[in-house]
Amino acid sequence: MKAAYFRTTGSPDVIEFGDLPEPVCGPDEVKVKVSMVSVNPIDTYIRNGANYWPLPNPYIPGCDLAGEIMEVGAHVKHLSAGQRVWASNQGLMGRQGTFSEFAVVEAKWLHPSPDSVEDTELAAVALVGITAHLGLFKRANLQSGEIVFVRGGTGGVGSMVVQMAKAVGATVITTAGTQAKVDRCIELGADFAFNYNTTNLADGIRQVAPQGVQVFWETLREPDFDLAVGAMSENARMVLMAGRDARPPFPVGPFYVKGCSLHGFAMFKASAEQQLVAAADINHWLTTAQLRAQIDRILPLSETANAHRLQEASTIHKQSQLSGKIVLAVS
Repeated sequence: MKAAYFRTTGSPDVIEFGDLPEPVCGPDEVKVKVSMVSVNPIDTYIRNGANYWPLPNPYIPGCDLAGEIMEVGAHVKHLSAGQRVWASNQGLMGRQGTFSEFAVVEAKWLHPSPDSVEDTELAAVALVGITAHLGLFKRANLQSGEIVFVRGGTGGVGSMVVQMAKAVGATVITTAGTQAKVDRCIELGADFAFNYNTTNLADGIRQVAPQGVQVFWETLREPDFDLAVGAMSENARMVLMAGRDARPPFPVGPFYVKGCSLHGFAMFKASAEQQLVAAADINHWLTTAQLRAQIDRILPLSETANAHRLQEASTIHKQSQLSGKIVLAVS
C-alpha cells in the first residue's frame, strides 16, 4: 500500500512516500480503506522528535481518518464491511498512524459517518472537534447563556469552539489576524471578532463583556495570563490546550480572588467512551449544518512533507499561513 512514513525523526525532509505492507486486522480491530486524513500540530511535534512514547519503525504519522471499512475482527459486532467511518486518536500512545491507503484501528475509536457528510469534512473535524468538545463541556462545563472567548476563530480548534459554543446558546468572542478572517469568524457564528493586529484586545473584550467572560479558551503556546485573568468573570474557567514547554508568569492573586479555575488537558488521554460522546454531538451538528469544517487546502497524500512544512510554519513560526485544516486525499 502507499503510505507516508519516516524511519527517523527530524525535519519534514525525513518523510518518505512509498510502499509499505498492508496492516493485518486483529480480533478487536477494523481495517479501513482510508479516503481522507488531516494534519494536526502534534503530528509535526512527533516527527520532529518529541519523545512522548516509543514509535513503530517505520512510523506512519497522522491522527485522523475518514474512509470505508474493508474488514472487521472476530470480536467486533457493531461495525460491518462497507460501512463509512471516521476516527481520531491514532498515531498516538504508540499506535500506528493514518497516512496510508489502509489503516487498522481498534474498533472503540471508530465512529459511524453520517450519510450526508463528506469524508473531507469528517477528517478535518476529527481531532479538533473532539478537542473542542472535551474542553468546552467536560472541562469547562459550558452552559447556555454564558460568554466564551477563544483565540483564533478560524483555526482548527478555534473554529470548532466558536461553532459548538453557539450550538448550545453561548455568546462567542474571538480574534483573527486579518479583516478577511474576522469576517469568516462572524460567518461561523461568532458574536464579536477582533483583529488582534489593530485592536487592543483587553479593551475590546471589556467593551462587549464588561462583567467578564465565563470561559476563556487559550490557544497560544505562550499564554498572556494577565490579559486572560483580567478578561475573566467571577468563577470563570480557563482552558489550556497548548504550550507544553511554556513557563509564562501567572497572576495568582487576581486569579484566586475571582474564584477562577484552570483546566489543561490532552485529548488523546480521554477515554474511548468520552470521545464517543463527543463524536455523537459532532455527527449531529454536522448533519444539521451547525458545524462546518474549516479547511485551508486539500493536498494529495504524496505531499505529506510539504503539508508538514506548512503546518509547522503556522504553528511553530507563527507565520499565519493557514486558515483552517490541511486535508490530504488518500484515494
